[in-house]
Amino acid sequence: MTAVNPLVSVENLYKAKVRLNGIALNTPLQRNFNLSAEYGCNVWLKREDLQTVRSFKIRGAYNKMASVPREKLEKGVVCASAGNHAQGVAYACSAMGVKGKIYMPSVTPSQKVKKVKLFGQDYVEVILTGDTFDDSFAAAKAYSETHGTVFVHPFDDDKTIEGQGTIGLEILESLTEPIDYLFVTVGGGGLISGLGSCFKQLSPQTKIIGVEPKGAPAMQKSLRENKIVTLDTIDSFVDGAAVKRVGERTFAIGKEVIDDMILVSEGKVCTTILKMYNEEGIVTEPAGALGIAALDSFRSEIKGKNVVCIVCGSNNDITRTEEIKERSLLYEGLKHYFVISFPQRAGALREFLNEVLGETDDITHFEYTKKHNRALGPALVGIQVRASEDLQGLKDRMRAQGIDFQSLNDNPLLFQMLV
Repeated sequence: MTAVNPLVSVENLYKAKVRLNGIALNTPLQRNFNLSAEYGCNVWLKREDLQTVRSFKIRGAYNKMASVPREKLEKGVVCASAGNHAQGVAYACSAMGVKGKIYMPSVTPSQKVKKVKLFGQDYVEVILTGDTFDDSFAAAKAYSETHGTVFVHPFDDDKTIEGQGTIGLEILESLTEPIDYLFVTVGGGGLISGLGSCFKQLSPQTKIIGVEPKGAPAMQKSLRENKIVTLDTIDSFVDGAAVKRVGERTFAIGKEVIDDMILVSEGKVCTTILKMYNEEGIVTEPAGALGIAALDSFRSEIKGKNVVCIVCGSNNDITRTEEIKERSLLYEGLKHYFVISFPQRAGALREFLNEVLGETDDITHFEYTKKHNRALGPALVGIQVRASEDLQGLKDRMRAQGIDFQSLNDNPLLFQMLV
């Protein structure tokens, strides 16, 4: 018995491309000079952050809706999204004159919620519910089933997958030289399913690397166990790629097209976001930076190769900047928090500054309340060092002065409670 090929067809990818004419932009594929020099290869960035709704999601959302008979659309559409899919659906609703209800997690950055309303105009209603995408998904799915409206799935639908796969067609049409590696952000799996279907049929020599945030490894665990795994908890910081469960179709396709999966810590993602902004003037959201952040893990393999990274979105709320900087500093080993017992006498802090703090160390956080009738009082102190190796000297000087201290960076429970 012949095995069924789970990939979406190239013919359907081209049909999706035609549907998207005038809706989705053919975004630039740019060779990045700095990344190419750093990794000793040719690094090309597919700039979906420059898309109409600042992410690739317009492709799948519009392709799905444009494939549904008009009479079914009259009842309206419903979707669930952490942000970018919502904007794609909203834009499609406005462009097609279709009413839509869009369910989003309550923790969605306000910038994304405002964008959804802007793109959808009077055609969409935003409903904030639940703490994660999965909570919103359950609510949206229940509404769709109860009211008979079309559910526009953010990833687990062939038409959505085909829309995302048009990115692959554009990449292959833009480059005449062979592509050795393709780095793709993975959340629910729609993007890598579409790109993977395209490349495995038209450029089978290309190695497809899926990249997930360390705090939400749904696809990696599913592939390892050869079944779909539902994660108990996730870190929602990389909100565009933080799902507890990948799709049925995307898992089936993923098994066929993904050559390797890599996890990237949220701190590394933050470092990459800052690097791309400071060095390239490119604004990426956390999910949009995942592919670039994964290059370090493949430094030796990609040397001398042609590499494409999908910069899949740039919907980043400016209010998250301080958190991004903080996470980056912690990841780089430059920011450290301690509970330090100070003698409760005049001059104790000055002695700490003169005898313990290094010339390039900087106190960035200090909380202390004097406790009466005690010889010692605890203080919460944040210290930024110039280089990660400076930490050991700081600790040595505290010990030499007989200072009692406890590091919080390696104690997740206390760290999350106090900092």
